[in-house]
Amino acid sequence: MFSAILFTVSLVALAQFGLYYWRAVLAGVAAQQIPIEILEAAQVEESKICGADFEKLSSLLLLTPELQRSRGGLGLVPAYFKIIGKMSSLFGQISPALASWTEQERVLCARYAAVQVGRRLEANLAQAASMRSC
Repeated sequence: MFSAILFTVSLVALAQFGLYYWRAVLAGVAAQQIPIEILEAAQVEESKICGADFEKLSSLLLLTPELQRSRGGLGLVPAYFKIIGKMSSLFGQISPALASWTEQERVLCARYAAVQVGRRLEANLAQAASMRSC
């Protein structure tokens, strides 16, 4: 019995660590500078990015071809964005603090998508330059 409880607590702690690590990576990428070309293409200002811009920015990622398979896309961020959106619609009316937090998380997802588009564009330009030099 004790071993089952210990195993369950260990699994919960591992899942919590994994979630915190994933969230830290997401925040670290989102904190990077967004290329001006991406902001112009999405028709947004960096200081005025909101959660609603996530759809525009993620659609830009779909329009950008992926030349290198090792480069990442959005991963689980769209699912996280939808979960946060559902939480906001369900509990945002009850708690203004939760509504504020969910909007911050949605902005984080939008910034992450913008940085990923910039990374993919930069990698594609580097790939094209190397192909022209051959």
